[in-house]
Amino acid sequence: EGVEKDEKKELRHLEEAAIIGHPFARHVLGVTEQRKGRIDRAVKHWMIAAKLGDDDSLENVKMAYRCGLVSKEDLASALRAYQAAIDATKSPQRDEGETACKRLGLV
Repeated sequence: EGVEKDEKKELRHLEEAAIIGHPFARHVLGVTEQRKGRIDRAVKHWMIAAKLGDDDSLENVKMAYRCGLVSKEDLASALRAYQAAIDATKSPQRDEGETACKRLGLV
């Protein structure tokens, strides 16, 4: 029932989004590569996404480090870039918006 899933088209759109800097698209490409058994490619996608501020990708990079797939230097680089990306998104307006959402029970 419904529309057929076109996996090739989905992958193409994810790749296009990742190229222009969409962290979640990059994360999903990493998951796709992992499912195909291409762990080295998955880790590369997660490293990029983590450096763009994606939480799930950072967790995957940490797991890859624990499994010996990522060097200590690469992990440190990802952590620094992740923090810089998070810091770049902070602003008083965002803080006020988050506070208001919490007050209204939206978060």
